Formats: sequence, structure tokens, C-alpha cells
Amino acid sequence: MRTIAVMNQKGGVGKTTSSVNLAAALARTGSKVCVIDMDPQGHASFHLGLECVGETLTIYDVFSERATVDDARQLVAENLSIIPSNIDLAAVEVELAGVQHREFVLRDAMKHWQQQNRFDYVIMDCPPSLGVLTINALCAVREVLIPLQPHFFALQGLSKLFETTALVTRRLNRDLRVTGVALCLYESGTRLAADVIEDLRHFLSSSDSDTPWANARIFRNRIRRNIKLAEAPSFGQSIFDYAPTCPGAKDYAGLAVELSAVGSEVNDPQLTTAAWLFIGSSFRTNVYRSVSGGARRRSGIALTSVTAVCYGSVASTNLSTATSFSRLSFPDGQRMTTSSTASAEPSPNVTGSSDWDW
Repeated sequence: MRTIAVMNQKGGVGKTTSSVNLAAALARTGSKVCVIDMDPQGHASFHLGLECVGETLTIYDVFSERATVDDARQLVAENLSIIPSNIDLAAVEVELAGVQHREFVLRDAMKHWQQQNRFDYVIMDCPPSLGVLTINALCAVREVLIPLQPHFFALQGLSKLFETTALVTRRLNRDLRVTGVALCLYESGTRLAADVIEDLRHFLSSSDSDTPWANARIFRNRIRRNIKLAEAPSFGQSIFDYAPTCPGAKDYAGLAVELSAVGSEVNDPQLTTAAWLFIGSSFRTNVYRSVSGGARRRSGIALTSVTAVCYGSVASTNLSTATSFSRLSFPDGQRMTTSSTASAEPSPNVTGSSDWDW
């Protein structure tokens, strides 16, 4: 069972649209798919024709332990079901504030699904924030899919997103990987889109092989700006029911095929000891800015290249000592490294870590 969190802390980049339409596309190929609406706004639920009122069970009831995920799940189409959400879910942030192991509530609720391989795909539509709900989603999945509008501010926000992914990987969920970036609201005729993609490609290709996003890709199928995608939610339908021949439907169908093709590569949870030591006990990510040159300067466009700076430990050959270091990657490929030798300690048991103050 593949578990995928669709997340980006920036709003309006296509998270809900991508979650619902990718799920619908995968369901149409015969895969069993469940969408979990993790957003208190409940937009994924509305998109699939559900309005949670009265006694309707939602994901909030799962977090409150008043219902199981099986109780709250509703079938909305052949091979496609959803655990809906509503505004009540916003209370989870407060209600779980003092609860021990609060990061693992959703993971534990879904554990029997993993054991029984209940679905082919579980897709979580995360809220536009990095709070308890998003952390629960990241602890319950193995993959992260990032919808990204190819604009300057969206690219800037990736630094915090990658930092959070790395922290969750080290402390809470060692299986977590960034599968890739899906470009949404794409306009092929603009220089800005091409420049943002070039910067993103440079960042991913120059990332260290031990980071959670090391094997992330920019998906070739780009979701073009299409009015039908904006109209479909008001009818409570996926794009494949509302306008199956429009460009948006074709784009999401292609993205679903591409996503399913990379599954076997991403779903391997194995990591080397050296990789975990690299992520280290004091990982953090900073952003360094470099104004892009060449055609961009000539055109008057100044873009920020997102470059991660990782502080951690890397294992030596015999794994008995480690080198604590800080590494700074420059746009021209040069590196500056300072190091000191320290004893290597094994990483603590991730599943037992619950003292992380979010």
C-alpha cells in the first residue's frame, strides 16, 4: 500500500485539486484508492460531493478516538473512497497539545490498513500549514508529493518544506521520502515558469544523496492552468466526471501514470547507517540566496536559488567515529567545509520519540 501526503504550506498551489484528481485518475485504472481530507476547510470532501453535517463521521472523530478509519470512510465512486473533514478538525491542534505521542495518532489508526494492504493508494490532502495535522500525515505516510506553482514565492517556501521533511525523517518517520514535485497552474509561455523550473532542477540535482528529497523528481506531466479544474469542485465532481476531455483531465491522467511508475523506486524504506548519521542529531536547513545570471539578468528577472545547508554528522569508514561538519553549497558548485572529530552514537529509536516541541 502506497501512502502519499500531498503537502505545501503555501496555499493556492493546487494541493486539493491534485489530491482529488490524482486519486480519481488512479481509481479509474482499477487501483483501490482512499483520500484522507486533513484540511479543516474540508475542500477535498466538497470536491467529491460530500458536505459533512449532522452526525457524519469525519477524520476528527478518528483523532478523537470516537470512530475508526473504517467507520469514517465513505465510498464516493468505484474504487474511490474518502475520509471527509470539516471545521471541527481545527480543534485537534488544541486538543492534542498536551497528549503524549500526538504525532502518531493517525499512523496508529491506519496500522491495520498497512498490515492488510487494504488499498493500493492512500492519499492525504494536507492543510496549508506545518502544524500537528500535517506532522500526523507525514508520520503516517512514506511519500510526499509537492504541488508547486512555478512562481518565485512558491520556490522560496520549499526551504521550510524540505526542512520539515528532514526533521520528520530523522526524528519520527525514517521511511519518509519526497517522491517529486508536480507543477500546477503551469503556463508554458512564460519565462518565469522556465526560470523557476531551472532553479528547482538545479537544487534537486545538487542535493546530497542522503537527504529525503535526494531522489525527488520534477514530474514531466505539468498541470496547465485550466478553468474546468476550477469549475469541477462546485459540482462535487472530479475532473474526470465533470470534463473528461479537457486539458486538465489529460494532465492529471498523465501525472497519475507517471506517479504509479515511480512507486517501486520510492517505496524502499531501507537506509544506510551512514545516511542516518549524516542527517544527524542537529539537522537544520537554511536558505542562501543567489541572484540568477545570464538570460535572467538580461530580462530583469531576479530569482532566488534555494540551496540547503545541512548541519549534521557523517559516518567515517569504520563507523566508530563521525565528522561533525557544516557544508555550504554555492551556485558554482564550490564547497566550504569545517570539521571536527566526534564519537558516533546510534540514532535513537524514531518511533519512540515524542518529546519534539512543534
